[in-house]
Amino acid sequence: MKWHSRHPSSYSWRIALRLRVAKKVAGEGSPACHMCLFFTLFLKLGWKFYDADDYHPEENRMKMRKGIPLNDQDRIPWLCNLHDILLRDVATGQHVVLACSALKKVYRDILIQGKDGAPRKCAEPGKEEKLAEVKLFVVHLSGSFEVISGRLLQRKGHFMPPELLQSQFDILEPPSAPENFIQISVDKNLSEIIATILKVLK
Repeated sequence: MKWHSRHPSSYSWRIALRLRVAKKVAGEGSPACHMCLFFTLFLKLGWKFYDADDYHPEENRMKMRKGIPLNDQDRIPWLCNLHDILLRDVATGQHVVLACSALKKVYRDILIQGKDGAPRKCAEPGKEEKLAEVKLFVVHLSGSFEVISGRLLQRKGHFMPPELLQSQFDILEPPSAPENFIQISVDKNLSEIIATILKVLK
């Protein structure tokens, strides 16, 4: 993985293989760009979409509004809830795109395995019980702090202020082997990013 800045990208997306999950961190691209990306993927792939920010408890939102970075204790229950949502969809064969701030590898592991790491059983009527498993493919959109910061300043009405971006860069662990991922530069235009994602998923 090559970085052309002292800062790694603050943003990643994750798309799951069976579930199809996506992951993001604050501010990569403008809100309009986000919606164009998601909407185009929905149209082409027909997957369900979740924005993990919608599932933050009010305590987390209030903390971020005050300019206080979230810690592991704040994020782990939120990530466990998201894991349960993904597992539910996996059990029904639903493909999903999840935009989620999973900055550390351990956060991504929780999305896959839950807090205790034990796979859960699911069964369809009349069929043998089997283990449900979340499998993720990470699409990591990489960019410098300066680029991401400039785009984040364009975002309006979100509970996370731009001042918290540095705290996210400070703890970011970009995906690496053996994680299943690709890296795409945010300098590419929207159509190039979408084309690359779709090509890999075919």
